[in-house]
Amino acid sequence: MVRLVQLTDIHFGGENAAATEAALAFTQAEKPDLVLVTGDVTLNGLPREFEAAARWLARLPEPKLVTPGNHDTPYWNIPLRAFTPFDRYRRYIGDPTWASYDGPAVSARAVNTARGFQPRPDWSKGAINLELTQRAGESLAKESAPGALRVVACHHPLVEATGAPVTGGVHRGELAAAILAQTGVDLILTGHVHNPFAVPLPFGDHRTYAVGAGTLSLRLRGTPAGFNLIEADDAVVTVKAMGWTGSHFEPYRTWALDRRPAQA
Repeated sequence: MVRLVQLTDIHFGGENAAATEAALAFTQAEKPDLVLVTGDVTLNGLPREFEAAARWLARLPEPKLVTPGNHDTPYWNIPLRAFTPFDRYRRYIGDPTWASYDGPAVSARAVNTARGFQPRPDWSKGAINLELTQRAGESLAKESAPGALRVVACHHPLVEATGAPVTGGVHRGELAAAILAQTGVDLILTGHVHNPFAVPLPFGDHRTYAVGAGTLSLRLRGTPAGFNLIEADDAVVTVKAMGWTGSHFEPYRTWALDRRPAQA
């Protein structure tokens, strides 16, 4: 059994302090095989927000992967956002473009879908580099251990979730999702919409799943603050969206996803 914890959209500067601390304690106690943080660790990309985020991330158990979101750019400083969007993220958190992990039970790649500037009015929408996408899928296929869960993490959903309160609007998102499905990725973990979901992608064998987690911020969109606990055996991936009650986390919604047969 492999266990993952997916945390996202903490938005330090607008975080739910009690839920954020409780999620940290849960993750420390769970000791998962991998922790994935899928972006928007800050609210406005301010240095003090990054400092708070870095302290919190440092307390998460290893191994972990972190990828940025659109709020992890200098949100209101347009020149910095346009020309050096991820300098602060790089200084406080790490490489904004790519991260990888390979273990005996899970292999993961993190690819940045956030952009500081785009030739369209809404810069919060996503974009993905197809060469990096291909690299992620192929490296997982070649480098993961036999039977390991293959995971890609990014901030924006590559394919829009039905009923989501906001859209990812990812340029080349469906092409990227198809590439990842064709290369045998099991899960694509994302944030951004602040609502949990788990759906099969309409590509390949339909056993690549888009999985979104809720937010640990005060910016709720119809569901409680939360995160995902993901467990997988040889046959089933179980996604458990944990919801904040105001005093503790409890299961809010659960999905059981058929897993493709183990690959050599």
